[in-house]
Amino acid sequence: MPPARSTTPAAACEKLQNALRECYRRIPAGLGRDAACRHLNLGLAKCLVSAACPEEAEAVRSLCTSGGTALKRSQCQQAELSLAVCLGSHQ
Repeated sequence: MPPARSTTPAAACEKLQNALRECYRRIPAGLGRDAACRHLNLGLAKCLVSAACPEEAEAVRSLCTSGGTALKRSQCQQAELSLAVCLGSHQ
């Protein structure tokens, strides 16, 4: 029987977190590190948000990807607010 998997947001994103930690360890502080590790930092942030608030994050992704009608912009704003509330509940 496989071991039980943790369902915490951090556990779901563990590989990205380890890769980012390794990037910070290998590259000296400064603009070079910022540039080299940026994609991992962004990926980890997206992973943690999606793991913590999956429905809200998906709503923002689908509703806020482009301009559109006033209705779509309004729905995007509501989705962003819902995501902010969800993330706030995890602090």
